[in-house]
Amino acid sequence: MNVNEHIEAVYAEVCRRNPGEVEFHQAATEVLESLGPALERHPEYAETGILERLVEPERQLLFRVPWVDDQGAVRVNRGFRVEFNSALGPYKGGLRFHPSVNLGIVKFLGFEQIFKNALTGMAIGGGKGGADFDPKGRSDGEIMRFCQSFMTELYRHLGEHTDVPAGDIGVGGREIGYLFGQYKRITNRYESGVLTGKPVGWGGSHVRTEATGYGAVYFAEEMLATRGAAFDGRRVVVSGSGNVAVYAAEKVHALGGRVVACSDSSGYLVDEDGIDLDLLKDIKEVRRARISAYAEAKPTARFSARGTVYDVPCDIALPCATQNELGTDDAVALVKHGVLAVAEGANMPCTPEAVKVFREAGVLFGPGKAANAGGVATSALEMQQNAARDSWSFEQTEARLAAVMRGVHAECRATAESYGGRPDDYVLGANVAGFLRVAEAMAAQGVI
Repeated sequence: MNVNEHIEAVYAEVCRRNPGEVEFHQAATEVLESLGPALERHPEYAETGILERLVEPERQLLFRVPWVDDQGAVRVNRGFRVEFNSALGPYKGGLRFHPSVNLGIVKFLGFEQIFKNALTGMAIGGGKGGADFDPKGRSDGEIMRFCQSFMTELYRHLGEHTDVPAGDIGVGGREIGYLFGQYKRITNRYESGVLTGKPVGWGGSHVRTEATGYGAVYFAEEMLATRGAAFDGRRVVVSGSGNVAVYAAEKVHALGGRVVACSDSSGYLVDEDGIDLDLLKDIKEVRRARISAYAEAKPTARFSARGTVYDVPCDIALPCATQNELGTDDAVALVKHGVLAVAEGANMPCTPEAVKVFREAGVLFGPGKAANAGGVATSALEMQQNAARDSWSFEQTEARLAAVMRGVHAECRATAESYGGRPDDYVLGANVAGFLRVAEAMAAQGVI
């Protein structure tokens, strides 16, 4: 069996064993189709079944989460944790609370996390989890009771040397606090390193809130530099308006760019003066309101419930909302407007068809497993601080983050050159570089 036949057989088995899990199939395809050059050069990885083991999670947890709402009614949600690969270190990946969460989405996220974590160069494996619980509109008491019930089952699978969750969509500092409190109560141990994304006052790291957004911008900055370009004076569009989007916009402004549009699930906002981040943070982080409130507060801005944020002409696009948000039509529109670079701040926000449009048009494209690695990199830095009972300054932590992202970019570019002769092919570079690091560890540790 040649390399391509081997890869096709592995993918066919993924589809057979995981029927209906389209997001996981998509993530597996995106990685597997890049690995031919790596397996040609390292046939031992095919011979020892590395791919077959890599696409099968080491452990999949599925459990009931009962809780009581403010009216005294019993509610039941479903909890998930996929511990995908621990070849490089303890499982590391966020928890997502959103009605769309299912096993296929958690597996796609966990699979991506393996390679993203490997690219950081840090000793962390890949995992992901969450629940089909929607925190929107819920009181603090309801969220606390849900988190306590969720952790009452999950705690037995966690540990600073075993599995270290963080936050994701729907899980911020409030939720991490409730989860950690329940873990501490049940175990009678203050293991700061068992959860990351904690507030700075009790074991959290500076820059963790900003890290994913900042990191995506650092990665985009490195891509632009390869063509003698920079953010200074550039028009930028950011999708989303959560943590990743807000802090990506903040770093763009710091580098001299101008973010002219952002979005949420209700539509998108355009402000040609540049998004007022203080106003946006107040609306999304304090008032927890829809983005249309920005246009109501600032007459120069306009809100649209039709079309997408990618209809707005820009030089650089940073998709920072959710998976598969940027499709073929969006990609074509961006290319038509002359976009120079696209860096994924979210996990797999561009469809495969959109990615193909960018690559064929020569647009610099930073895939999420590389461009949004800043969040998990800073989580690993938080784990380092917790292990040493230490706390670093904002400046020290941001400098470490910037160095990690520069390293990720350099590794992707060098690997793409070595394995494909295409240094601008960051998809190839990220997939192969991440795979090689994990495969080497898996081969060294035997068939487990």
